[in-house]
Amino acid sequence: QEQLVESGGGLVQAGGSLTLSCSASGRTASNFAMGWFRQAPGKEREFVAAIKWSTGNTFYSDSVSGRFTISRVNGNFTVYLQMNSLKPEDTAVYYCAAGAVRTTVIREPRPYNYWGQGTHVTVSS
Repeated sequence: QEQLVESGGGLVQAGGSLTLSCSASGRTASNFAMGWFRQAPGKEREFVAAIKWSTGNTFYSDSVSGRFTISRVNGNFTVYLQMNSLKPEDTAVYYCAAGAVRTTVIREPRPYNYWGQGTHVTVSS
């Protein structure tokens, strides 16, 4: 059973920055990917960013492209989400996800097998 441990999050003013991190236990399945999703109150869970472990290719939602950066540390299967120029609409619970996920569905939550407990991000205006 994969264990995902998240850290980071908190309260920040609009325009500020936060960094989230997520560590996995080291599963190396084919097509292994790690990603971030978020869920705001009353809304569905939505894709934020993802990274394919074998290639380092990254994927972003349109709403965060250019502001957020996902990166990895190969040795300990840790993924980071650097969030800059935060907006009040970025307020949500952010979830780390991992699994053997094909690129074609990397923006969908269902293919991910493992999820973190979620961390709150609040951006004040």
